[in-house]
Amino acid sequence: QVQLVESGGGLVQAGGSLTLSCAASGRSFSDYVMGWFRQAPEKEREFVAAISYNGRSTFYSDSVKGRFTISRDNAKNTVYLIMNSVKPEDTTVYYCAAPTRRFINYVLPTQYDYWGQGTQVTVSS
Repeated sequence: QVQLVESGGGLVQAGGSLTLSCAASGRSFSDYVMGWFRQAPEKEREFVAAISYNGRSTFYSDSVKGRFTISRDNAKNTVYLIMNSVKPEDTTVYYCAAPTRRFINYVLPTQYDYWGQGTQVTVSS
């Protein structure tokens, strides 16, 4: 059974930092893009960041570019989202995602097949 389990969410002050982790089990995702998304209540799931299978290429939404860093450790089957200079508008639930195809449009949530349960990030002003 494939599982993605996020951790690391919590409460942080504006301007602070937080690191989210996503541990995959049940299969290896070392050959696939991995992504992070976020979703606020009653809003569509929003692309945050993605990373190529080997970690050499990273992609970010404009809203987090320069503040967030995505990385991965394929030996641990884990992907990370390092959140720096967080803002109150970063408050929401964050999800990691994995596809079953190697070539996808990484910004579209419909391209991913596995999702974690989400982890809440709350940024206080």
